[in-house]
Amino acid sequence: MKAAVESHDAKAGKPPAYVVALEDRLSYLPAAQLALVRRAYEVGARAHDGQTRKSGEPYITHPIAVAGILADLGMDVETIIAAILHDTLEDTPLSPDELTTEFGATVTELVDGVTKLDKLHFKNRQEAAAESFRKMLLAMARDLRVILIKLADRLHNMRTLGSMEVGARRRIARETLEIYAPIAQRLGMNRFKAELQDLGFRALYPDRHRVIAARIRTVLGNRREAMGKIEASLEARLTAEGITHRIVSRIKSPYSIYTKMRGEQKSFAQVMDVYGFRVVVDSVMQCYHALGAVHALFKPLDGRFRDFIAIPKANGYQSLHTVLFGSFGAPIEIQIRTADMDAVADRGVAAHWSYKDGSGPGNSAQNRAREWLSGLVDDQTRTASSLEFIENVKIDLFPDEIYLFTPRGRILSLPRNSTALDFAYAVHTDVGSHAVAARVDKKLAPLRAPLTSGQTVEIITAPSAVPSTQWLEWVVSAKARTAIRHFLKRLQHEDAIELGHRMLDRAMDALGASLEVLPPDALTRYLEENKLRALEDLLADIALGNRVADQVARALMHMQEGFAASFRPHAAEKILITGTERGVLTFGNCCHPVPGDEIMGYLSTGKGIVVHRIECPNVAEYRAFPERFIEMAWDRDVSGDYRVELRIIVANKPGVLAQVAAAVANASSNIENVEYKERDLMTATLLFTIEVSGRKHLADVMRGVRRLAVVNAVYRHPI
Repeated sequence: MKAAVESHDAKAGKPPAYVVALEDRLSYLPAAQLALVRRAYEVGARAHDGQTRKSGEPYITHPIAVAGILADLGMDVETIIAAILHDTLEDTPLSPDELTTEFGATVTELVDGVTKLDKLHFKNRQEAAAESFRKMLLAMARDLRVILIKLADRLHNMRTLGSMEVGARRRIARETLEIYAPIAQRLGMNRFKAELQDLGFRALYPDRHRVIAARIRTVLGNRREAMGKIEASLEARLTAEGITHRIVSRIKSPYSIYTKMRGEQKSFAQVMDVYGFRVVVDSVMQCYHALGAVHALFKPLDGRFRDFIAIPKANGYQSLHTVLFGSFGAPIEIQIRTADMDAVADRGVAAHWSYKDGSGPGNSAQNRAREWLSGLVDDQTRTASSLEFIENVKIDLFPDEIYLFTPRGRILSLPRNSTALDFAYAVHTDVGSHAVAARVDKKLAPLRAPLTSGQTVEIITAPSAVPSTQWLEWVVSAKARTAIRHFLKRLQHEDAIELGHRMLDRAMDALGASLEVLPPDALTRYLEENKLRALEDLLADIALGNRVADQVARALMHMQEGFAASFRPHAAEKILITGTERGVLTFGNCCHPVPGDEIMGYLSTGKGIVVHRIECPNVAEYRAFPERFIEMAWDRDVSGDYRVELRIIVANKPGVLAQVAAAVANASSNIENVEYKERDLMTATLLFTIEVSGRKHLADVMRGVRRLAVVNAVYRHPI
């Protein structure tokens, strides 16, 4: 290989224009280092000889372009050489030993690190891909330049994506938006992040990008005069204060507008309804001086000031952020920072690059990136699974997800705003179905407690615990929601069969018959004629109100000749309920029945039985449909808590609500809701929605509330 390179060198003439252009951009390097760059081009050109890109250009134009992107960042000679040769180990016969002999071990390590990242497919959760990702992160931890080369490589690939076929374009664009842009953001490289996002958005959703970009141009054209006036006012004020400064207007990108519209459910006009400016000054003290100046010029909006200088972001970003209210009817967003901070905000870890064996102080983004990567190295030594390691890394890369730990250190990813109950189902469906509480960072918490990234969560279970419909309000993950619904559907079916059996038995008994003595062929014929697969389907239909038990009983009685004649009808017994039939029983919100009340049931199609108090004002209407009116009563053993409303008339004084709430809680009742219904100078009427186990419990609650001196009267609502 070396002889071949030397032969190529001998024949080499004037370098192509793109090489000359690269050398011009590298004018900050000494002459000896520029000679090394020229040598790297010659080796790379020879290695890639005969290879072309999809566009038909010689392949070497790509690594030269990658080196040019890094040259614009002012990167050192080793980074530039590694960029020129970054594809040689994977795509050419050039060996690591030859590379080391020619350019040194550091360049070989950089090229090797980038090569491993190229082999990674992030959509693939296989162990091999995760292990490759782990190795790449470790290479980054040893040398940040690995990821800088890869990001420049991806940026040039995105700039030249048009020559790829549609499927490949979409795949690469999605990977860019999901992986590379977040990595650039995590490293503080906002210039790279912004261009990667814009190019990825354009390739993935070309129509959406075109429409939003056109609307941005229209809005900016309409606002040019207003923005000019605001900028002139800022300019005059800062000059009067003697602050050396530079003002730059800020324009939102199509991708940032698109994500805000989707994530915050805002219209385009709402997202764009703001004027943005960046003020760059000479020193930190001038940042705060400029802040005072702009606050004197325009009124600041309360609660919209952020000091990222005193407390930098995780990626090293520093700036003062404030939002002002100007005379043009829209907020004015101002960012104030020094020139150094501006460079770090733009280039992140690549700003002011000086690499001296990793011993240089570096900028804030470099220091924080190294701390982050150092933490990852520590984590990976304690994590046997590469899959867990990659999940750990994603904590910082994907803000739309949270990452949580089990007590044994397993990492689970969940959607943002997930609760302890979501976590329980993520551990295992059986754990979720029997969950009763959680310990979050060793502190007891309810299942509905929201979680944040990094917490350790332990789920407390009980064999008797089962999901309820209320759980659906506490979860956000698809897995938890699906599991709860499946359980409730199965529970409803089982409850429906059991309750339907009781209803049909009651109806048959009222006719002087029973299912047990019904001839099997009569039942079989009825099921076939009504297209029912089994008796269980018939019973469930009865409980859900799709069939009336009395009508089914009569039909069954007449399915066989002579069968009905041997039985005599009598008064039907009441159906007894225990409260465990929640899958097919609901309790009327109009009267809120509780155990101990006299009750009746009304069969509602598709909903099952709705239980009402006998004194409910709607009962008279239900009696007009005797086939759906069901005589019911509470069984001896009743379980569960039942919602009831109390109307409480109190003195209109400060602290009354707290006193009443405390009295309710002291009686061991949960408060679901409180609202003021009426209020005047002397009295107020409160409507408490509480949970009780029965009439006796309700009486205890009312007695405790009635004892308060501030309470004039307590009534069960409706009376």
